[in-house]
Amino acid sequence: MAAVVIGVAKGGLASAAALAVPFLAIFMNPVQAAALVLPVLLVTDLAAIWLYRRDFSTRNVLILLPAMFAGIAIATVIVPYTPEPALLAFTGAVGLWAVWRQWFGSRPQGLQKAEIVPGLLWGTVAGITTFITHSGAPPTQAYLMPQNLPRLIFAGTMSITFAIANFAKIPSYHALGYFDGLDWPLVGALAAIGLVSTFLGRWMVKTMSDRIYMRVIEALLLVLSVILLAKAGAAIL
Repeated sequence: MAAVVIGVAKGGLASAAALAVPFLAIFMNPVQAAALVLPVLLVTDLAAIWLYRRDFSTRNVLILLPAMFAGIAIATVIVPYTPEPALLAFTGAVGLWAVWRQWFGSRPQGLQKAEIVPGLLWGTVAGITTFITHSGAPPTQAYLMPQNLPRLIFAGTMSITFAIANFAKIPSYHALGYFDGLDWPLVGALAAIGLVSTFLGRWMVKTMSDRIYMRVIEALLLVLSVILLAKAGAAIL
């Protein structure tokens, strides 16, 4: 189930991929879940890069990626010392705020310019959260959704950005020992399932209208945020 969700997400339903680690964390250690998911993400990322090679916002990618690299570097240092519940709660709160702003805030019409300072801020937060639980979608979408990008450009920007960011995690994951003892035959099977599901996600995005696509993204983001907050609360209790 997690592999299918990851593949569909990489095909364009961006928030869905971040559901994988919280779901798997019900059955295994969160660090083990994150390590298991990363290779699956990398394989599906390659398919996403090919699928969206012409459909993405270059400006947004160039703004977000340096900030994400900084966030990944920060996360590499702070992970051993930061309580996971605090990070989960923060990520979930960002997602809820983004959905609230989309549903109840003032929404400018037409395409909006990608601002550098907010992009650097949200990109750094996304780099930290994607490193820990692969849940960088809420802060990234908090930055991208107000721009009213067409659905393929929105999906492509998310896919290309996180594909590069996921490959940037490999040295840190290796240094922290996340890959030690990983079940690689299982990883291979999950990657194959995820790869097929990537094309399903792309088909779903192409058949939706912009309005329906954004409603699906917002609903997935809402569900993810609630799951993250619930998991943080359960860990604290």
